[in-house]
Formats: sequence, C-alpha cells, structure tokens
Amino acid sequence: MHRSPGRSSRPSARPSARRRVAVTGASGLIGSALVRSLRADGHDVLRLVRRPAATADEVEWDPARLHVDAAGLVGVDAVVHLAGAGVGERRWNETYKKEIRESRVLGTRAIAEALASLADPPEVLVCGTALGYYGDTGTRAVDESAPAGEGFLPEVCVAWEAAAAPAEAAGIRVAYARTGLVVARRGGAWGRLFPLFRAGLGGRMGDGHQYWSFIALHDEVAALRHLADTPGVSGPVNLTAPEPVTNREVTAAMGRVLRRPAFCHVPAQALRVVLGEFAGDVLGSQRVLPGRLLETGFDFAFPTIDEAVRAAAH
Repeated sequence: MHRSPGRSSRPSARPSARRRVAVTGASGLIGSALVRSLRADGHDVLRLVRRPAATADEVEWDPARLHVDAAGLVGVDAVVHLAGAGVGERRWNETYKKEIRESRVLGTRAIAEALASLADPPEVLVCGTALGYYGDTGTRAVDESAPAGEGFLPEVCVAWEAAAAPAEAAGIRVAYARTGLVVARRGGAWGRLFPLFRAGLGGRMGDGHQYWSFIALHDEVAALRHLADTPGVSGPVNLTAPEPVTNREVTAAMGRVLRRPAFCHVPAQALRVVLGEFAGDVLGSQRVLPGRLLETGFDFAFPTIDEAVRAAAH
C-alpha cells in the first residue's frame, strides 16, 4: 500500500505487494480519495456499506446495531476505519451530539469486534480519529504525549479510541490516526471556505489568533497508507502538517493563492449565533504537531499552508 506520487514526484519509501484492504466511510472526502489511491496502485478494496452488499467489492454493516458481515472480511490484510457523522454538518443539539458520539463509538466497536472474531484477522486496523482529542491547546504546541483535553469532542475521541480495544486484544496492530483539518477543494471545512474566498468574501474568524492544524488531502491519504504499511506503528499518530498556522495566516494564504481579497471578518458572536456550541471549536486553538508521523519517516508532499491550498485549488 505504498503512496501514489499524485502531484508530488516523491516516490514511496516502501513498495508493497497487492493487498486486500477494507475501508469504512468510503464515500466521504478522505475515504473516497483513499479508495481511488489504493485502486490506482492495484490493490483490492472492499467498501463497507449500510445496505445489503450489491457487488463483490461491498460488505454490509450497520454500526448502530453493532452488525458487520464478518464473513465478507475474510482474507483482508488491512482495515481503514473512517466512518462517522460529520462534526460540522449541522448545528449541534443534544440529539446530534449523541449521533456524533454513537456513530464513532458504536462503529469502531462493531469493526473491532468483527475483526477480533475472525480466525485469521488482518494485521492492522487504522482507526481514523481526530485532533479534537486535545481540546483547546491555545498557543501551546502539543504532540501525541499530551493528555486529552476537556469538553465534548475530547470526550468523544477518548471513547472512540477505547472502542477499538477488542481488536488490540486480538493481537491486531491498531493505529489511531488523529486527523487535523483537511485542505480540499470539495468537502470538509475547507470545502466551505473555497467558494467564499473565490468570491472575495473570505476572511478571518473571530480574532484570527487561533491555531489551525491542517493537512493536505494528498498527505492525509498518503499518511493513512503509511500507517497501514509500517510495521510496529501503533497507538496515536497525529495526521497534521508540521507547521500549524493561525486562522489569520490561513486567510492570508487563501488570498495569495486564489488572488482574491480576503478582508472580510466573521465576528465571534456571529459564529456563535450560526453554529451554536460548535463555534467554540471553530474559535478554539489547536497547535498540534505530527511527532510520531515524522519519527516513522513520513515525507510530506505539501507541508506548508500555501502548498496545501495550492494543491487543493488545482
């Protein structure tokens, strides 16, 4: 599962044989890009779907009922678990917060238990989690050694990762991919920013001093494959570029790359009115470093915010 070069000319450090990989969340921003990358390199990909499987490359599952067609996972070498309700898709209320939590915790538990039940389980489970684990770090830079923060998202992330315990107990190597804000033209937080900045309506949010830990979509996919391919890498791994930037710096980079004015300003109070409780996370600061990812020899293709935005824009 070596990295496809994509826009970067840098080759993968480790070529690998054809493998069979199962992916949850395969229709999402990251999952769909991962599936394309794997298939382009000749790997067999199984997509977990929430309906009866209609094709040979589908496996039925229902995370809410803790159901996975485990028979469909026989012979799988690796599983990348990315499914979960979108954190920023809707205004938070208690009902949606419950959906956010259960979609992650129950989904992870279902996958972990299904894999543990196999007579010959896969060698690795890459479980996508989030930098929300650390909460608001302010200007303090943190890596994987930092404890969990306080609040709803850190609590979700702690329970999310704990739900993979059955896979670990079965001897499966489990890596927790704590992902930052993915820079992509369509989908995710940046998918909402691009149209605004192209229209000249982009600008800082709040005072703009809050840190955003970002990662280019290309590097996110490459990092997930790197975790699956690299023996011995387990536990939490931050998937974020090596140089977190402030919201002001993001605004400036978007303006430079897209050649549009970026003078608009969204006051903190306006964000709270529109987003409700989620505004606290938009205005919060996360200065997170990819310590373990760099230690394992991962090479970023788009390490800076200008490079990441430029890659997404074209």
